[in-house]
Amino acid sequence: MTNAFSNVPASERIIVALDCGREEAISLAEKLRGRAKWVKVGMTLYYACGPSIVAAFKQRGYKVFLDLKLHDIPFQIEGAAKSAALTGADMITMHIMGGQDMLEAAQRGVQAAAAERGDKSVAVTLGITVLTSMDEQALSQIGIDRTPAEQVALLAGVAKDAGIAGVVASPQEASLLREILGPRVYIVTPGVRPAGADKGDQSRVATPAEAFANGASHIVIGRPVTRAEDPAAAFDAIVKELQ
Repeated sequence: MTNAFSNVPASERIIVALDCGREEAISLAEKLRGRAKWVKVGMTLYYACGPSIVAAFKQRGYKVFLDLKLHDIPFQIEGAAKSAALTGADMITMHIMGGQDMLEAAQRGVQAAAAERGDKSVAVTLGITVLTSMDEQALSQIGIDRTPAEQVALLAGVAKDAGIAGVVASPQEASLLREILGPRVYIVTPGVRPAGADKGDQSRVATPAEAFANGASHIVIGRPVTRAEDPAAAFDAIVKELQ
């Protein structure tokens, strides 16, 4: 599905998830340097290292997707989003389930961080819809009697009303989200696996090509690259498939 990101090179739309310890993450970043443009710092790495790990990747020329999935009262989230953006992160995430007021607070936080840094660019705010590990049964267990697609659509509307920059959802919902959110909104899709790769703990998955065809602006790929015998070659193979 054509969107504002369709003409961006594939290598600049792949976010490599570095869900490991600091030494391994830095080693992987060095191996992928000059190829990958984005890395993901999630809870595993950030809670072990703190803001310094974001700085380490920025110093190596990477853009950083800081995936901490913020979720709290608006006052806390405004401060947390500001702090997250002050690390230099280019994207930050928060749960849409926190509600519109919380999302608007997050947007104020990243704008305050940009003003404090004297930076014209504001960190991209992304709302988490439904985790890619969840299916209809998992939603039912927490009292949500909707399909994943229905729940994603509902939450995307909340994100749109709050004015944040984009959403995170499985590639299976990317096409639906493009219809709801339009061509310019970021749609970042985890749960992406090259053909034949193990699904791991993901439930709603697609190949990189399928994710982009469905309208994703960026895809997140971790273990198929980071656990490959040659991570650089694995990354190159995905880019080649997409080209």
